[in-house]
Amino acid sequence: MSSPETLQAEGDARRLVLRRRGSLHPLLVQHAPADRRAFIHPLAVPDGGGVLTEDEPPHHPWQHGLYVGLNDVNGTGFWTEGRLPGHGPDGTFHPEPMTPPRLTDHTAAWNVTSEWRAPEGGLLLVEHQAWRLSDLGGVLVLDLAWTLTARVDLRFGQHTYGGLFLRMPWRKETGGEVRTSEGAATIAAAEGRPARWVALAMPLPDRPAGPAGVAMLDHPANPGHPVPWRVDNNLGIAPSRCIAGAWTLAAGAATCSRYRLVAYAGGIDTERIERAWRDYAAEPV
Repeated sequence: MSSPETLQAEGDARRLVLRRRGSLHPLLVQHAPADRRAFIHPLAVPDGGGVLTEDEPPHHPWQHGLYVGLNDVNGTGFWTEGRLPGHGPDGTFHPEPMTPPRLTDHTAAWNVTSEWRAPEGGLLLVEHQAWRLSDLGGVLVLDLAWTLTARVDLRFGQHTYGGLFLRMPWRKETGGEVRTSEGAATIAAAEGRPARWVALAMPLPDRPAGPAGVAMLDHPANPGHPVPWRVDNNLGIAPSRCIAGAWTLAAGAATCSRYRLVAYAGGIDTERIERAWRDYAAEPV
């Protein structure tokens, strides 16, 4: 494993770029555009050989690398951004300007706060994403604490997908692989099933040196853990509490879910990912 480098940050209140000192290539870019969904893209392979995320793929143009959305918040969708014909009007996202990140050697921490509004403009909830990137050299560890605070009484409807979603640059001709903590090794076996973690690996269009991937870990303190997962036919993944059923949040109340992503070069090492999940599970909330 290579030695971690000191991180440096640049950008402004709407775009944060994190790099290793002296590198021309970003490890990660956080976007918080005014009146649009916040998202992360690109997220780099730790060895510098390629990008692990894809923004606006042709098969799902409303998807943006690593992002959050839901499909039924008091009947309003916050997923397809009004870009799916026949889907009806969606709600809108309104990120606040970001403040500078907190940098400590090989880590960076930052926050993204957004209002989620109904199509007619009414405020439904405030979303807070607290991110932390740790550059460990051979792997990147990206932590998220995702908090939703209701501004009115909310009902989150049951749906086949929703939550924190990762879109990698999957290609039909090159494929990819999936593994879960419960032993699933195909899309059919993983889709809609509970798991503590789900891992992906695939060839990347800009990476000639073999596959790379990401494991997403669901913290055991999260509501409904272990939740079912969305694993779609293009290897997009999301831990989706909404698959298990509807849930509610009273006005003024908040709910928080925590996730860890581990980015790596190479294929899926299930034993290493299981150790990473146990370490994560043991950390205090």
